[in-house]
Amino acid sequence: MKIDGKLFLWGTLFYAFIAVVYGLWTHSFYGRIDWAGVTVLAFTAFLAFLVGFYFSFTARRIGALPEDDVDAEIEDADPDYGFFSPHSWWPLALGGSIAIVAFGWVFAAWLVAFGVACLLFSAWGFVFEYYRGDHAH
Repeated sequence: MKIDGKLFLWGTLFYAFIAVVYGLWTHSFYGRIDWAGVTVLAFTAFLAFLVGFYFSFTARRIGALPEDDVDAEIEDADPDYGFFSPHSWWPLALGGSIAIVAFGWVFAAWLVAFGVACLLFSAWGFVFEYYRGDHAH
């Protein structure tokens, strides 16, 4: 976790440097600074700082992890990372439903209603996926 924090903090310095270089570059080529690009790069540096600070703060609080030890083995890490469904098609249906709703906002109100119905159906199927069929428990 310590190297993660350092990586993002180094990214903060890199993005801040790139923001300055971009501002000077646009000023030299166009005669004015592209404030939109400089602002986006500055916010990127700030967000990298937020993540780096959080990782560094958390690493100090919880101590060394197996990822921080150069001589650590794979078995030293926590073996239980949770359950991830290897065969679920419901996230695809959920994403498609959200796309239908987004297209409905652009093209027609009836498409929004159809998308919301599909969204409710796919969310229901995603939540209750392991309550029926071969994988019920």
